[in-house]
Amino acid sequence: MPRRRLGGAVPPGRRLGGAVPPGRRPSGDARRLAHEILVRVERTAAFADVLLAERLAHAALAPADHALATRLVYGTLAWQARLDFHLDGLLARTPVASLDVAVRVALRLGLYQLLFLERVPAYAAVDTSVALAGARGAGMRALANAVLRRAARLGRDAFGPPDVADPIEQRAIAWSHPRWLVARWTAELGDDDATRLLAADNADAGTTLRAAPGTRGALADALAAAGVATTPGRWSPDALVVAEGGARLRALAAWREGRFAFQGEASQLVVPLLGVEPGMRVLDACAAPGGKTAHAAALAGDRGTVVALDRHRAGVRRILAEAARLRVRVLGAATDARRPPLRGAFDAVLVDAPCSGLGTLRRHPELRWRRRPDDIPRFAALQREILAGVAPLVRPGGVLVYAVCTLARDENEDVVAAFRAAAPRFTLEDARAALPPSAAPLVDADGFLRTFPHRHGVDGFFAARLRAAR
Repeated sequence: MPRRRLGGAVPPGRRLGGAVPPGRRPSGDARRLAHEILVRVERTAAFADVLLAERLAHAALAPADHALATRLVYGTLAWQARLDFHLDGLLARTPVASLDVAVRVALRLGLYQLLFLERVPAYAAVDTSVALAGARGAGMRALANAVLRRAARLGRDAFGPPDVADPIEQRAIAWSHPRWLVARWTAELGDDDATRLLAADNADAGTTLRAAPGTRGALADALAAAGVATTPGRWSPDALVVAEGGARLRALAAWREGRFAFQGEASQLVVPLLGVEPGMRVLDACAAPGGKTAHAAALAGDRGTVVALDRHRAGVRRILAEAARLRVRVLGAATDARRPPLRGAFDAVLVDAPCSGLGTLRRHPELRWRRRPDDIPRFAALQREILAGVAPLVRPGGVLVYAVCTLARDENEDVVAAFRAAAPRFTLEDARAALPPSAAPLVDADGFLRTFPHRHGVDGFFAARLRAAR
């Protein structure tokens, strides 16, 4: 069994444990909200970012508490394996995995604050977590109180990286990733690059906006006037990275007026690969939630036709609602892209395929705990089927773009190679020809758009641009 380091000194000047000073009772609203979301994420297939956006939109939290709730949710999910490793050491005879979900989440939430949030007083981290665990009974309250107060007394230095002989296991616990994924990235990238990627997966992804085409400067000025500071993105000419004041972006007039969308910077580079011009016919074959669809529609203009497909009616409704907010015209249909009931030919077709999502672990940390090794070949098979289903809809001379937000080769160049072997009328084009000059460094020697969190500071994406023979 791995050894757990539980000794160590309390950092100088850090108050740990003890009674709460008079008049300084902490507000538990942000912590309770985070706990509620984390429990739902663990019990269901819900995504943390969706739940968080819904709850924060209706919660009367101050900006600081809004930020705290967000950090608690993402941080606790990202560091879950390391937290559980140390909780097992603190619990001794009771594995954390055997506890009730609400209690387990309360312990993780408390320990995450003690170990990773230097500005949070220990009493604030401990008291609310003890109360949350206590909702499951007096025994759970006593257990949480004993565990978290012991952790507070030991201090942060007692909970460093694990002392484990196996380097893959050590890295998996230290950087809080499943062992199979650490082994995969290490084999493909090497020790140093893999470690940098694991570290980047646990970093704050921040908030990035996509301005309507050609309006980034005007939007930045409008947001600044509303108290939201932004900086231009590095790779996309439409990207604005929110620096501060972004807690209430959905309450701003610029949001209601459709002047921006929430979209990661790497994701913003996919639609330019289509080469959309006014008046074009464009198909987005796997369109929900609709960010790329709306981007294509803005470029195609009122004379263009943009059709969005999704398997689920709820997904289509979400696409159309976003298009309406952004004031662009989109046609939607609930259908399976593997067998699209469409006729005619499109100038450009986008397959932003369902995938393992392993390039987005900064934004979706829960995915690392849901994915299994056999998910990757399963997604790859689905991706090949979708490409085969929509390829006949690309007109002669038209463009087909294949994109995924994962780093797994099986879902990236291997899918493209299999598709080209089955559909020889398509040839691979260098992505640089369609991308803005700022994004040229993101294109690899094979002509694929490829981004990495640890190298480029954005989500991990892969995209290929293919041209149909005339």
